[in-house]
Amino acid sequence: MKVLMLTPYLPYPPSSGGQIRSYNLIKQLSKKHDITLYSLIKHDEERRYIGELEKYCTEVKIFKRPTKPWTLSNIFKTGIGPYPFLMIRNFSPAEKSDLNNVLKSEKFDIIHAETFYVSLHIPQTNTPIVLVDQTIEYEVYQHFVENFKWKLLRPLLMIDVLKIKLWETRYWEKAARVIALSERDANSMKKLVPSLNVAVVPNGVGEDLMENVPLHFCKKIIFVGNYAWLQNVEAVNILVREIFPRIKKRVSDAKLIIVGQNTDKIPTINSSDIEVVDLKIEDIEGIQKAYHEGGIMVAPLYGPSGARLKIVGAMAAKLPVVTTSIGILGIDATDGEHVLLADTFDEIAQKAARLLTDNKLYKKIATNARSLVEDKYTYQVIAQKLDAVYKEATGGKS
Repeated sequence: MKVLMLTPYLPYPPSSGGQIRSYNLIKQLSKKHDITLYSLIKHDEERRYIGELEKYCTEVKIFKRPTKPWTLSNIFKTGIGPYPFLMIRNFSPAEKSDLNNVLKSEKFDIIHAETFYVSLHIPQTNTPIVLVDQTIEYEVYQHFVENFKWKLLRPLLMIDVLKIKLWETRYWEKAARVIALSERDANSMKKLVPSLNVAVVPNGVGEDLMENVPLHFCKKIIFVGNYAWLQNVEAVNILVREIFPRIKKRVSDAKLIIVGQNTDKIPTINSSDIEVVDLKIEDIEGIQKAYHEGGIMVAPLYGPSGARLKIVGAMAAKLPVVTTSIGILGIDATDGEHVLLADTFDEIAQKAARLLTDNKLYKKIATNARSLVEDKYTYQVIAQKLDAVYKEATGGKS
């Protein structure tokens, strides 16, 4: 098939979240399909990565969006117009114009839109659209607004949340098929739009973390993420302020290592037992090192999000995980077998302490989690699921 794929980021380097998912799916899908990729970039230096994607894509086209989202222009357009800030800051007039011309002159079998907000670029077309919502975006921002520290501003911010919800559901309805990353998200979508045809295509693990390493039992707790995302900043704040002190009372020699991109978004931490490791976006080896040298991952995730790549990545790397019932969404893992689950700060700390001190439990969780990933979460398996959705959306084409 000829696939036209739109992403709100350049899917290389595969260092965080959606980039990892898109890059690995492109690699697998390119074995059967011709992919034309349209991506947004913020910085001109990202152009140097185009060659890595041209190995798998027939053509790669990139378009600039504002380097800094909070421009006066973006704020003004959001305030007076129908679109939410999320769509405004991820919109390129040049991309919309180019797509309009390309779809008039060239025939594609399918349009793959990664996130609903890239859909603003797509003109009216008869080409079937498969829309992938990596998370239900309005829920993410609603969670942020509900917990926003300045209560008087919450009603104003909620207007933008309602705009996101309006457009997100509208684009779901326009798509031939919609893809969620978890059953929970799929069910939430169908509650809002009962007629919606939703498939679940979860996240997988890239080859960089599929290396079969020995068990690495130690007292290092890690958390990995891109701290440009609200959910990761919230999780780190909870981990540092609430959970790690409770763990230290039980395991006095425990250490906490916070790893990832944009660590300047995290409040200053003053503790000799906590290390912050800032990684450049292209530093794939730094991510690998964190997963392979850590003892356990503690991920107190409470905000809704479809992309739980840090969790499946840790499982692949034989790094036992303690997370919440929300943190495990989209992953077919069993509490006590593949992962340890808890929702209160005390319970999370208690289960983390058990893993740090019980070698037998550590080995059980690490080994079972690795086997689960090998069976269900490699990108070869995930790409087959996506390919099946393509066939359904196009009436059986292959």
